[in-house]
Amino acid sequence: MEILLYYFVLFFFGFLLLSKYRLVKKWKLPPSPLALPIIGHLYLFKNPLYRTLADISNRYGPILLLRFGSRPVLLVSSPSAAEECLTTNDILFANRPRLLAGKYIGYNYLSIGSASYGNHWRNLRRISSLEIFSTNRLQMFSRSRTNEVRSMILRLASSGTKEVDMKLMFFELTLNMIMMMVAGKRYYGENVEEESEKTRRLNDIVTETFYLSAATHIGDYMPALRWVGFNRLQERLMRLHQKRDEFMQELIEEHKKMKTDDSFISSSSSESGERKKTLIDVLLSLQEAEPEYHTDDIIKSLVLDMIAAGTDTSSGTMEWALSLLLNHPDVLKKAQDEVDNHVGQGRLLDESDLSKLPYLRCIINETLRMYPAGPLLLPHESSEDCVIGGFDIPRGTMLLVNLWAIHNDPKIWEEPRKFKPERFEGLEGRRDGFKLMPFGSGRRGCPGGGLAERVVGLALGSLIQCFDWERVGDDLVDMTEGAGGLTLPKAQALKAKCKPRPKMMNLLSQP
Repeated sequence: MEILLYYFVLFFFGFLLLSKYRLVKKWKLPPSPLALPIIGHLYLFKNPLYRTLADISNRYGPILLLRFGSRPVLLVSSPSAAEECLTTNDILFANRPRLLAGKYIGYNYLSIGSASYGNHWRNLRRISSLEIFSTNRLQMFSRSRTNEVRSMILRLASSGTKEVDMKLMFFELTLNMIMMMVAGKRYYGENVEEESEKTRRLNDIVTETFYLSAATHIGDYMPALRWVGFNRLQERLMRLHQKRDEFMQELIEEHKKMKTDDSFISSSSSESGERKKTLIDVLLSLQEAEPEYHTDDIIKSLVLDMIAAGTDTSSGTMEWALSLLLNHPDVLKKAQDEVDNHVGQGRLLDESDLSKLPYLRCIINETLRMYPAGPLLLPHESSEDCVIGGFDIPRGTMLLVNLWAIHNDPKIWEEPRKFKPERFEGLEGRRDGFKLMPFGSGRRGCPGGGLAERVVGLALGSLIQCFDWERVGDDLVDMTEGAGGLTLPKAQALKAKCKPRPKMMNLLSQP
């Protein structure tokens, strides 16, 4: 009896293996480089990853099936393949892989960035579209963005001719703008001395979030090692989550108290007598209506995603753009002429002027093409088997779209590493099919693209209008890319010199 049972089990598993083998033989899988046992293609990893993956695609093709440990990965590096993934198969690729960062930074996969496709994610997306990034909401805070840019300009005007750390300047500008929308308060600049401790905490949180979000945790790809000596990153993620959670809970409690504080409401009201609702105010109102769903954790996840997505990306784009302009003074001069002709010197540029400055839009598009804020789109994951480019893609495959490779492909762009804003003349908006998609596409496209356009356009246009710019020294600005992950930073922070343009002296001297 035991012998019969033994042969039955042997026959059963043999049948399963044979069936699996026959099934695999029927599949037409994408090409793949040589994979090593257990680790797969992880041995190919080196920074910057988007360039490494672009080199692999150049050798093996624009649609590849890689293996990161035990996890299958579809690597896409062409506009046509990206379009198939993000339009035809958009719903199938709308999930997120459950990576360790999403567990801690994404509130156990609760945040809009880490949640998989479903009712919860759709509700968060609806809140983002209607309550955070709608045209009315963005317009409501246009004055605060203008004030932040003016504050930056006045600081630069008072700096004389000494060199300025523009990376720091841009970071503080964008974080102030975001925090005004989120909480109605500034953390950098004048009149914020009493917030110095909170400023330091916020700065640490934002910086560490980007670093740890981009870090590779071996347990994501080799689960057997998750608990065996590879937990240092996990411990750091846990500590970061605690810091982020405590900081945001304090803000939420402050706003709950504000709702019943008549003196605060009176002192912070607008000229029309109505206090502008911050994002936290809006979310707390939703909480009152549906307390079981709109919990404090939901509010914190939405706010923290907005802070993370809206700071380093926009400030980095401005730093790259100004660096390119310093290395191409002819382009800077042409942009100044455009601003002078359409805005003049009698007032400062406003967000409403951006639609009249097509060459400035070309400069921003070209910057985003050469140095996309997110060189690799956040990973997706397939919920069902599908076909991409004629290849079979199994369910549960992680999708990586190499935006940097598409934006810098010489088969798509003439002289892709040459800064030529003119190539975008006549292009409406920020998209050029799937050849240029700096904010992604489809259901998982970045909902904050409109805000980013306003922030970068207003800040960069104002700097062009108000100052003459010089490089520090005779050498060109170093355009070496840093070791990024989710974003694409400069290896060397931009330092530059500026002096007010004579035509703008009167405006810049006004309080």
